[in-house]
Amino acid sequence: MKVPFYRQESGVVEHDHIADVLDGENGDFVAKLEEEFETYIGASFAIATSSGTAALHLAMLALDLKRGDKVLCSVNAFPSVPEVVRHFDAEPTFIDIDPKTYNIDLNKLEKYLEENASRKLKAVIVSHIAGQCVDLERLYKMAKTYDVKIVEDAADAFGATYNGDKIGSTGADITCFSFSPHLKNSVCNGGMMVTNDEEIKNRAKLLRNHAMVVNEDGLDYIYDITDIGNKYTMSQLDAAYILAQIEKQDECIQRQREIATVYNDALKNTTHISVPNLANEDHSFSLYIIEIDKNRDSFAKELNENGIKTALHYIPLHLLSYYKSKYSLRVNDFPIALKTFQKVLSIPIYAAMSDAEIKYVVDTIKKIAKTRV
Repeated sequence: MKVPFYRQESGVVEHDHIADVLDGENGDFVAKLEEEFETYIGASFAIATSSGTAALHLAMLALDLKRGDKVLCSVNAFPSVPEVVRHFDAEPTFIDIDPKTYNIDLNKLEKYLEENASRKLKAVIVSHIAGQCVDLERLYKMAKTYDVKIVEDAADAFGATYNGDKIGSTGADITCFSFSPHLKNSVCNGGMMVTNDEEIKNRAKLLRNHAMVVNEDGLDYIYDITDIGNKYTMSQLDAAYILAQIEKQDECIQRQREIATVYNDALKNTTHISVPNLANEDHSFSLYIIEIDKNRDSFAKELNENGIKTALHYIPLHLLSYYKSKYSLRVNDFPIALKTFQKVLSIPIYAAMSDAEIKYVVDTIKKIAKTRV
């Protein structure tokens, strides 16, 4: 049996929407997607982008990030997070992680904020690993105390909740989503930036398409450029496909939680394997991350040889050549992230998985674990 790390599930609605775009019917799907996303999330404004990275970059533009500004983020994040900061010649500063959730350690974050108050400290980007959130109430209190903006990287948290409210509606200045999550091979690409701040929304909408302004009462080919923007717009085809996916996202999350329960029960007493720690009941399990105490890479190789694909979320940023060299970072500067990195492995979890595939993953992990000494 072969079990991919991720498999997209498409139905009649996706095909119909795409056919409508190709036939020139049913209007502007990007606008429809933004409206539907605002309703689904419970946010005031949603701005569609060409990718999750584009949403993060647009967020930095909307916050008017400048050279020398500082942005704090977890050392355990996808490279797009510090990358968008560096494109402004601003400085990403890394914080170590919580060993249970792999999210940014709020104690270490608060300590840094206490000791490094600065006009140049612009924002904190918080990544919700695997669909499990940090203590957002505490995070937002910190933001008010130290006067920093909060940008949530919800690439792994589309549809996830915090105390029953959808991520993107809980109080961040900006939340960014990806419809082609990290290391998953989706059939479409796209991102979304949401905010309740009208000023941020207006600036993001302007800058999303080269800061181009068209006189709506005149000829539509006459335009002006009022600022320095970029091209972040989403295609109609991507919007049509994603619109159909939104309608089933809550069902997908429910299925992921069911699979996670099976994994938890089947693997919790398996030698050399640790199952995820639940910080709260809102975990959406967009990823299922186990820890392997004996040679993770060898374990992953054996899973691959048995047809089961895996992934890694993530290689700590301070181990990557650019950031290691740029900021003279040492391997042991972030000990929790380093220790965790050596053990974590993401195994397949998605709504399209069959019960037979789930059982095969469990049985194979158990079989391989027995060979560890």
